[in-house]
Amino acid sequence: MDLQLTGKVFIVTGAGSGFGNAIARALARENAEVIAISRTAEKLAPLQQMYPRLITTLAGDITQPRFLKKVLPFIDEKMLGGIVLNAGGPPVKKAADCKPADADNAYSLLFRWKMEWLNELIPLFVQQQYGKIVSIESISVKHPLPSLVLSTSLRLAVTGYLKTLASETAAMGITINILAPGYHDTPALNRILENTAAEKQISVEEARQKLQESVPVKKLGNPDHLASLALFLLSPLSEFITGQTFSIDGGSNPYLFG
Repeated sequence: MDLQLTGKVFIVTGAGSGFGNAIARALARENAEVIAISRTAEKLAPLQQMYPRLITTLAGDITQPRFLKKVLPFIDEKMLGGIVLNAGGPPVKKAADCKPADADNAYSLLFRWKMEWLNELIPLFVQQQYGKIVSIESISVKHPLPSLVLSTSLRLAVTGYLKTLASETAAMGITINILAPGYHDTPALNRILENTAAEKQISVEEARQKLQESVPVKKLGNPDHLASLALFLLSPLSEFITGQTFSIDGGSNPYLFG
């Protein structure tokens, strides 16, 4: 299937590892140009070595407004196909252990920068009458997960914001969708497993095995699984899909409208 991505330019944040890395690679395989962003340059180096003609890498803190100003010149006078909003999550904590400062930090990490970036990019998409926005959140926006109260709360806020924004921009050629991954084999999951192992006084490998058994398909997801759906949502073929939140969780969501 031709996804019609050749020559289009996409911004992918959190591209150093996990979902962002998988999406950046998948876009390059479709001959799209990618501006891959991560906090550390070392994590981005393999991407540029793999696709030197198609991937431009930028290292910096996406939560800082001054970094966005560095990104904008790279899309000047280009047709921006879309953006993948992706970032690591806040610390694993129980609700009773959270302080207001924890919520403030989670807001900065998960919500505020996304609004700032879209405030800059939406006018460009409106001018083009075209733009694809995909945000990587978590299955916890559909059913809360243990000790992830900060992630759940702020990602729910992001989901509400993007759903509203999708309605406001739908007639302008802009689509906005959310991916809600379950348990995938990523660095973020490893941190959760380490916390679980410490709490239950078992090994990380035991924690991994128990988690894997809890997934209906009896395995953890691969970031490439999510990337394949992201590609479709970033392509012109998805023009009739907006304002949706898609579960990619191996069947873990127990609810009828998952």
